[in-house]
Amino acid sequence: MNGARETFRFSQDSHYFQKATLSLESVFYCIVCLGLPVDMCEKNKKVSKWLSTVFGDQTIPEYEVNTRTVDILYQLAEASEVRCNETSLLIEDQKQKTSEYQADGVHLQNVVLQGVGLSSGSLSKPASDYLSALVANAKVLGVRDTSLSSFVPAVNNLTNELLESEKTDRRLDRELNALRNKLGSVLVLRKTFQEDIKKTMKAQEVESAKAEERLLNMDFVKAKSKDLSYRNKKAEDQLTSRHMENRISHQALMELSEQVYTLKQEILPLSKKLEPYRDLSPVKKCFIF
Repeated sequence: MNGARETFRFSQDSHYFQKATLSLESVFYCIVCLGLPVDMCEKNKKVSKWLSTVFGDQTIPEYEVNTRTVDILYQLAEASEVRCNETSLLIEDQKQKTSEYQADGVHLQNVVLQGVGLSSGSLSKPASDYLSALVANAKVLGVRDTSLSSFVPAVNNLTNELLESEKTDRRLDRELNALRNKLGSVLVLRKTFQEDIKKTMKAQEVESAKAEERLLNMDFVKAKSKDLSYRNKKAEDQLTSRHMENRISHQALMELSEQVYTLKQEILPLSKKLEPYRDLSPVKKCFIF
């Protein structure tokens, strides 16, 4: 005993889990040695029995005995038991159906033999084989007897089903071809979209590079403008410190230039009036002594 949880292997002849009812020693072992409640110990018994059934003569793998492990294995054992019961019921049902089919086959065979006035013992091997094939076909077609009036409608029904199946196959083939054509168009469109996406991504890369360049130029222009503003302010401060007259400032010179331009515009008509008098000889001054 190494504690509440212990890793060990349950063998098929384990004396702890062989009895149908729990003894006092088993209860003590479950509580003290394994640390499991009494109901968990019941589950552990069932798990051990199930594992012994599953592995048979093989060695059961070791696993840690705790509440979670026992619960999981117990659920697996319950599910396996339910599945085995369902499988057994299905097998019994199939056996019963097989017996019924065999009885129907024997009945149909007897009906055929009685219809032609023969017995199974009087038939040769090929005739018996043909009769068995006839009975098998009757069972497959689901007819009441082996008369021609029963076989013909059944064969006609199968023929109609075959024609309907072929018609359905042709319709499905047309739909499949249409889907293939649509798929081809979709693939072409997808390729076109991929190429457009690649072109758009390249254009975006170019635009991003241009935008980054514009940002760099804008930063440069901002820095240059800031530098020029600083220089202008510094120059203005220097001119102010040197008591420069306002009449020779840039603003004053601009105003003076505008005044000169205005005066020129005013003088221009006068100059045109003096044009006829410019060809006259100059007047000589007479000096009287």
